[in-house]
Amino acid sequence: MEHSCAQLMDMPDEILLFILTKLTNIEVLYSLIGVNVELDKIASDPVFTNHLTLMKCSSNGDIYPLAKSILDRFCLQILPKIQHQINWLNLELLSMKRILLAGYYPNLRGFGLFIVEPETVAHLFVEEDHFGHTVKNRISTLIITLSDKEKKIFSRSRMKTICTRVFTIFTNLICLKFYPYSDIYINFVERLTFNQPREYVTFSSSTLTQLYINVETFNDCLYLLDGRFQQLHTFYVNALISTPPLSTIPNTAELINLKCFSLTCDIGIGFYEESLVSLLHRMSNLEELSLYTSICRFSHGKTFIDGNNLKHDIIYHMSKLKKFMFSIHSDILIDQSISLPSNEDIQRTFEDLKDYQIISYVDYFPKENIGQCHIYSYPSRMIYYHNLTNSFPGGLFKFVHRVLIYDERPFEYEFFIRIAKAFPFLKMLTIENRSPQLNEDNQNLPIIEYPHLIHLDLASAHDNYIEQLLVNTKTCLSNYIHLVISYRSLQRVTHNFTRHTMRVNCAKVKYLYVCDKSDVPEQFHVYFPYVKNF
Repeated sequence: MEHSCAQLMDMPDEILLFILTKLTNIEVLYSLIGVNVELDKIASDPVFTNHLTLMKCSSNGDIYPLAKSILDRFCLQILPKIQHQINWLNLELLSMKRILLAGYYPNLRGFGLFIVEPETVAHLFVEEDHFGHTVKNRISTLIITLSDKEKKIFSRSRMKTICTRVFTIFTNLICLKFYPYSDIYINFVERLTFNQPREYVTFSSSTLTQLYINVETFNDCLYLLDGRFQQLHTFYVNALISTPPLSTIPNTAELINLKCFSLTCDIGIGFYEESLVSLLHRMSNLEELSLYTSICRFSHGKTFIDGNNLKHDIIYHMSKLKKFMFSIHSDILIDQSISLPSNEDIQRTFEDLKDYQIISYVDYFPKENIGQCHIYSYPSRMIYYHNLTNSFPGGLFKFVHRVLIYDERPFEYEFFIRIAKAFPFLKMLTIENRSPQLNEDNQNLPIIEYPHLIHLDLASAHDNYIEQLLVNTKTCLSNYIHLVISYRSLQRVTHNFTRHTMRVNCAKVKYLYVCDKSDVPEQFHVYFPYVKNF
């Protein structure tokens, strides 16, 4: 070891720093702190001490505490020595309290909490001694990330308690993020009984300028913008469903400090003028706006949202707007009383918006008696793409991880090639199409790869698309797939779990959810060797 240290110390500091940056900060500090004065100096460089992640993260996203021996050394020897240099800590909850009590951390300004064990959350934000009186008053940025493995367990009431207590404990908080967006949607506006008044969670902050959060309803979004965060500058919100605005929520005050607003709504907004437009008209000083939503316009006489709506309802009301990104689906009834617009008609409404590259396409579904128009700015930063049809013009969507494809016309092989190219980081794919493929001669076409796919929903798919995704001569899937499917369909396409060309992809399925579960033959478990939940 002494010989190795001597060789290290013979190198110039710049080269040694460059070599050590190939290791993690934890590896550098654990290996070099305490060896000698010179190595202490190198390891204590801000590049290794400013930002620490004191936990382990597996390749599939699972979070674990550091090994006890490593944690002991950090808490007893390393953290007390470098505490004044630490600006940021990423912590998991099991070892968080011990790490925070291991030093004074005079320059700590923020940390990320990775929540794995739901039982720990129950008292985390109630017992303030977890954070210490000195640490909690200095924290300006807090990021809370829910583990992918456990996030479904967190109840809304528990998450609501977290939000309420955060603003009580961290009195100087500037930025709060629930990141990345999880499946926990917080409901701040409680509906009690029919004849009882609605009850609200009460909290506020005079310092918060940035908020990134999921809420259950559009009313929860309005609730957070009722004046309780007067300094709010940036607001990113993901709402699960749209609701008509409640008269009991103040919804008229100007949001003069808001400069950046992003709204994502998973389920279509049915009250476009009353909710969305009304809210945006309160944001006259907005400089950046992002809208990713669907809008249902099923009243007779209503037509698609187009460029005229964007101009008259939004752009003309925001004189300071510099950046506008959007992805808007609008659905209408096929109504004989109105002229049904074509895609060319929609494109003409954008002709005078020269600063934007805007893509649009229109589909009509006679069986459902509805029409759909999708308009979006490009390049796009949308995070999901819903109701993608055969009219999809292609492009590159690096930020989209979730796609739902739907049509009454069949999806052919070439369509799936376009999907794989357009969404290189696709993680979740849902297919809703009962129409069989017309062209079955695909022998000379390339195998399609989805290297990041982890969730595949084929419950509403024709057998042709199940074959398309599970036959290994057509598609190559990643490992550890979550598969949602009809058992009868699965039984048919696998020839009762004997078809050899489907064994490779089926062996990559880790979780299987079937819509019509039945007794399974013995060969089923050979076909799905890693499925434990069936």
